[in-house]
Amino acid sequence: MKLASYFGIATFAVAISITAVGSKSVQAAVVNYDFTVNATSGSNPGQHFGSFQYEDSTLTGIGDENLGVSNGLSILFDYLGTQYTEASDFDYPLSPVVSFTNGNLLGLSYLVEDQFFIGDNPGNPNRGGTKFSSILSADLLSVIEVGTVSYSTGQPVPEPMTLGGTVIAGIIGLCLKRKKK
Repeated sequence: MKLASYFGIATFAVAISITAVGSKSVQAAVVNYDFTVNATSGSNPGQHFGSFQYEDSTLTGIGDENLGVSNGLSILFDYLGTQYTEASDFDYPLSPVVSFTNGNLLGLSYLVEDQFFIGDNPGNPNRGGTKFSSILSADLLSVIEVGTVSYSTGQPVPEPMTLGGTVIAGIIGLCLKRKKK
């Protein structure tokens, strides 16, 4: 009889966990990336580090796609002792953007006036990339490529429903273990 009772409780716990975790089976995930700027020339050579995150619910993985501030894009970049965010971009809130081709990350397009540009072409702010350029003035003709940008995935941010389901299952498991003693 005890075995049937434990089996019933375990079945209930699994059902609750699946319901909590799977209630929105197609949920958006917050995706994190770290990036490293490797400036090899210009007046400020060296490595500079940053990160960005976005919510991927609108990505289809087909063709060219961009995500921006309206998709939760946030940036933190430490350059020469100053912290820059997405709001530092010259065209905020239309830019910065992060670009993809067929679901593969191309990179950021991020322009901070009189400082730097991250992306492949400052003339096309809707396409991210892997070049790092110095900007000497507000004139985009003064853009000088001085390095490259590399990207690596950070740890995914767990969704609240996933954490909730895990907590519920853990509590029920502890209760079962406690009753057993």
